[in-house]
Amino acid sequence: MALNAAASMDGQPVPRHVAIIMDGNGRWAVERGWPRLVGHRRGAERVKQIVRACPDMGVNWLTVYAFSTENWKRSTEEVLGLMKIFRRYIEREADGLSAEGVRLRFIGARERLDPKLQALMAGIEARTAGNMRLNLTVAINYGGRDEMLRAAQRLAQRIASGAVATPTEADLSDCLDTAGCPDPDLVIRTSGETRVSNFLPWQAAYAEYEFTPTLWPDFTPAHLAEILDRFGLRDRRFGGT
Repeated sequence: MALNAAASMDGQPVPRHVAIIMDGNGRWAVERGWPRLVGHRRGAERVKQIVRACPDMGVNWLTVYAFSTENWKRSTEEVLGLMKIFRRYIEREADGLSAEGVRLRFIGARERLDPKLQALMAGIEARTAGNMRLNLTVAINYGGRDEMLRAAQRLAQRIASGAVATPTEADLSDCLDTAGCPDPDLVIRTSGETRVSNFLPWQAAYAEYEFTPTLWPDFTPAHLAEILDRFGLRDRRFGGT
């Protein structure tokens, strides 16, 4: 498990990797008397703004929690609507992401997703693989415990085959969906909830956390900048003194 050295901007440390639990889309819509899916569409638009803002703020890696393994419990209408939003986002943003130097990757168990969506995901991953300005990871059908179970199964196979003798933390990390990605320095959750909801439990073991009452559709680059400023004032010791 790698611990990141945060970048520096204007003399203040900046998190190299920011992970966001994008919460509050449905509530945002309901408060306005609109269907929940309107909030999810507004939330997708907000992702575009945050993605564009991150590189100029010194953030090199951004991971967003789009759909959890528990979200299948929602109504069929909402789940199908969310999957449609995901497809549209990939189709509409492929050119823009590629032109802006964004590399897009997905984590989570893809097998349950529609084959057409899986194909779109694989296609944009291949198309943007050479981009380096920002690494964007989207967690879809993702659950931290599910990921760790699948990683343990992969590691067991490697041990059985003789590829790994005495397993280490690094060996397990290499079996996670996020293999090759640095651990997040900062995890943000919007909407006022103060729980982590099964998001990156292994990777965020030493991350700083920020919980903001702002609902995701209202979360602007200015809000992100304020949080990054506060991050710069934190003393990160990683268990030291």
